[in-house]
Amino acid sequence: MIHLGCAGWSVSRLHADDFPQQGSQLQRYAARLNAVEINSSFYRAHQPKTYARWAASVPEHFRFSVKLPRAITHEHRLESCSGLLEHFLHECGHLGDRLGCLLVQLPPSLAYDVDIANQFFTSLRKRYRGWLAVEPRHRSWATAQPLLVDLQVAQVAASPSRFSVDAQPGGWQGLVYWRLHGEPQMYRSAYGRDYLQRLAARLQQYDAAQQPTWCVFDNTASGAALGDALATEAWMHGRAAV
Repeated sequence: MIHLGCAGWSVSRLHADDFPQQGSQLQRYAARLNAVEINSSFYRAHQPKTYARWAASVPEHFRFSVKLPRAITHEHRLESCSGLLEHFLHECGHLGDRLGCLLVQLPPSLAYDVDIANQFFTSLRKRYRGWLAVEPRHRSWATAQPLLVDLQVAQVAASPSRFSVDAQPGGWQGLVYWRLHGEPQMYRSAYGRDYLQRLAARLQQYDAAQQPTWCVFDNTASGAALGDALATEAWMHGRAAV
């Protein structure tokens, strides 16, 4: 029930010895961690055969979370994007049952508009019934809880927090999704031992409550994400992290 991984599957030289030496980067990564977030889909489209190849490269239990394209979230700002949405869902749908979640990351300037949000997420829900998470970055989204619950959209728990309620999981409670960007320096800083121990304990609580949970480390700029994910996995399984 706990899907733990990084935003991307690059195996850095620093942690190479923690992974098998044979296979592609994805195959090596998937031998140790059970989930990954595809962020490259935010910047460019991937061919259906690429998604199918990725799905065929990982074990049956492995799952992908796929980030919606910025053309939808940042350029169209959730409006008039049905065609783009259809195209994206066709592409990533070739992950088959390895598709675990879709992630909607919104720009900091996008304030909550109930009509726009309702129309977009209703449209998305008509096309996709799986796990869905949103990471808003404007404080007005603190009022979006009723709509998110109604449409079964989890609100990401983000580190660092951007507004009053996004430090903890919100929205629909049928899914928990943590995105850890690094503190104090976003995308670069590693998390300390105490933080990761507390996080591991929190993830185990969700698991005991049978809440499907994602935990993604996005502090990838200096390679910290992989070490943090491995350490969190070790604490969850009662092993001392190196």
